[in-house]
Amino acid sequence: QWQLVESGGDLVQPGGSLRLSCAASGFRLDYNVVGWFRQVPGKGREGVSCLSMTGGSGNYADSVKGRFTISRDIAKNTIYLQMNNLKPEDTAVYYCAAGAPTSYCSRSESDYQTWGPGTQVTVSS
Repeated sequence: QWQLVESGGDLVQPGGSLRLSCAASGFRLDYNVVGWFRQVPGKGREGVSCLSMTGGSGNYADSVKGRFTISRDIAKNTIYLQMNNLKPEDTAVYYCAAGAPTSYCSRSESDYQTWGPGTQVTVSS
């Protein structure tokens, strides 16, 4: 059974940093496209970042470009989202997701089939 579990969400002050982790079981993350999404109440999920199965530097939403970095540890079968210079508008539930193996990645929710339960990130003073 394919499973994803996020961790690392917390309350942080504006300008602070957090690193989210997403551990996979039942499948290899490096054999699939992976992505991070976020959602606030009353809105749809926003694609924050994604990484193709070939790796590379990732793809980012304009709202987080230069502040967030997606990465993976193949040995630990885990992906990460390093979030720096956090802003109050980054407050959301963050989800990791896995999709079909391709050489490119998409930040479209419909391209992902396996989702974690989410972790809350709150940016507030």
